[in-house]
Amino acid sequence: MAPYAAREESGKGRRYRERPAAYRGEYQRDRDRIIHSTAFRRLVYKTQVFVNHEGDLYRTRLTHSLEVAQIARTVARALHINEPLVEAISLAHDLGHTPFGHAGQDALNACMRNFGGFEHNLQSLRVVDDLEEKYADFPGLNLTFETREGILKHCSARNARDLGELGRRFLERGQPGLEAQLVNLADAIAYNNHDVDDGFRAGLLDLDQLREQPLFGEHYDEVHARYPDLDDRRLIYEVIRRMIGHVVTDLIEQSSFRIAQLAPQSIEDVRAANGPVIGFSDRVFTQHKALKEFLRSNLYRHEQVRRMNDETKVIVESLFDTYMADFGQIPATFADQANAHNEAQRARVVADYIAGMTDRFAIAEYERLS
Repeated sequence: MAPYAAREESGKGRRYRERPAAYRGEYQRDRDRIIHSTAFRRLVYKTQVFVNHEGDLYRTRLTHSLEVAQIARTVARALHINEPLVEAISLAHDLGHTPFGHAGQDALNACMRNFGGFEHNLQSLRVVDDLEEKYADFPGLNLTFETREGILKHCSARNARDLGELGRRFLERGQPGLEAQLVNLADAIAYNNHDVDDGFRAGLLDLDQLREQPLFGEHYDEVHARYPDLDDRRLIYEVIRRMIGHVVTDLIEQSSFRIAQLAPQSIEDVRAANGPVIGFSDRVFTQHKALKEFLRSNLYRHEQVRRMNDETKVIVESLFDTYMADFGQIPATFADQANAHNEAQRARVVADYIAGMTDRFAIAEYERLS
C-alpha cells in the first residue's frame, strides 16, 4: 500500500478496546461484521428507485452496495490504498436507509422535524454504533474509526458537535481519508449507471432520450457502429459497461495525478488537504453531472415513480403517527425504550424502528394497522 493509505497500525482504533483477530486484519473484521449484521440482510428488500414488489430484477439497496464495493475495490487497488477498508465502507454506507428509498427518508425526516430530523447517512452510523445487537461486550458493531469516518459522508454542524473526534472534520472543514473519498464517488458512479439500466427496463426512459446525454451518446455511437444488429437490451448493457469503464478509468487517472501533486506522506496529509483528492477530470465530471440531472428530471420525477413515492410517504407518515400514539403497536424492546424517555427520544426510537423496516414489512404493517 501507498504511505498515504489508511493503515491499521496507525489507525484511531475502535470505541471499545478488543483483542486483535488471529487471522484477519481490523478492516477485514469490520467488513465481516457488516456482512453478518441484521441491517445488511434487510437491504435486499429495500428500494433503490423501484419499490421491491414492482419487479425482481430492479436494483435494491443490497445489490447497489455490492456494485459500489466492486467499483471501489477496483479503484483502490489501482491507487494502492486500503482495499478491505474500501469494501467495508461500501457495504455499510446505506445501512441506515429507510424503506422506499429517498421518498421514505423524506417522509421520515418530515415526521421528525420537531425532534432533530432524520438523515440516512447519520442513521447508518447509528446502526453500526448502537442499534445492532450482536455482541455481549458492547453495543453496535464496534467498527474502527476509519470505517465509521467513511460511512459518515455528510453531517450538519449541530450533529457533528455531538460526535467528538468523528465530527471534527465537518466543523474544521477537513477531509476524510482517500478510502472514504473513493466510496463517495463509487456510490455516485454505481447509481448513475444502474439507474439508467433500471429506468430503461421499466420503460420510463427510451433510447432517444438517453442518446442526447453526452456520456451515454458517446458510447452508444461506438457500440451501434460496431454492433449494428444488436438488440436494445444487449445494446444497453454494452453501453453501460463502457460508461462505467470510462468514468472509472478517468477517476483512477485523475486521482493519481492529484495524489502526485499533493505528494502526501500519510493519511493525515490527505485529511489536511484543501479539498478532495479523489475526483474526475473536468470533462468527465460534466458528463457525469449531466447524466445525474437527466435522471433526476426524467426518472426520479417521472409520474409513475412520483405516484408510488406519494403512496409510500403516506405509509411512513401513518406508521409514525400510529406508533407515537400507541407504543403497544411496536415490539416490546422498542416500546420499553420509547416509554422510558422524553418525547424527542421516543420519536427517535420510533424512527429507528421504521428506518429498519424493509419495503414489504412496512407495507404489511400499514395494512395491519389500517
